[in-house]
Amino acid sequence: MKQLTLRYSALVVALGAILFLGACHKKQPPPPPPPPPAPVAPTASLTASPETIDKGQSSTLTWQTTNATDISIEGIGAVQANGSQQVSPADSTTYTLTAKGAGGSQTATARVTVNAAPPPPPPQQSNLTEEQQFAQNIKDVYFDYDRSDVRGDQQTSIQSDVGFLQQHSNIGFTIEGHCDERGSTEYNLALGDNRASAVKNALVAAGISADRIKTISYGKEKPFCTESNEACWQQNRRGHFVYSK
Repeated sequence: MKQLTLRYSALVVALGAILFLGACHKKQPPPPPPPPPAPVAPTASLTASPETIDKGQSSTLTWQTTNATDISIEGIGAVQANGSQQVSPADSTTYTLTAKGAGGSQTATARVTVNAAPPPPPPQQSNLTEEQQFAQNIKDVYFDYDRSDVRGDQQTSIQSDVGFLQQHSNIGFTIEGHCDERGSTEYNLALGDNRASAVKNALVAAGISADRIKTISYGKEKPFCTESNEACWQQNRRGHFVYSK
């Protein structure tokens, strides 16, 4: 009986050793993977060159960003990660760039200062008399041969005359109708009258009071140029302005 007990004990010890050795050789589970790296925060820079401009001039914005997927500049909109663009602000402006990415957002600013326009110079006191200013500023209106309608290329003269006359509303004047030497006296008197009336109507349509304007026709009787060629005749086909108090 004692021997049986000893054998049983030895068997138990052997089984325990086997189990122990098996447990020692069992593979350990692998360690968990490391956590992913944290997203990198964006970077952003924005500059303006030049930083100060006069009204109507331009400045160049230049920017650079990293680690950003959404980049915009206030007042411009979405832009590429890096770039440049000209701007012409009417007033002093601070431009703000915003760069957004997985790691957050970053802003950068650049200011463009716009110099205020200088005040207009005070009006210079002219030493010229009103009549001299009239002669210096008022332009005659020229016509095509045998025509009394105001040509398109004479509209600039009409507008210049209107500007001066509006600034000197007390001036009265006469428009003389003139023609070149071709044609009869009677025909040219009628043509000159039509030309003077056409200039008057253009001025009235532009806002000049008809009460300030007189008209007269001299036909071909008072030529400005006496040569018989087209260059001379062109000078004679005109509505001529004469100052009157």
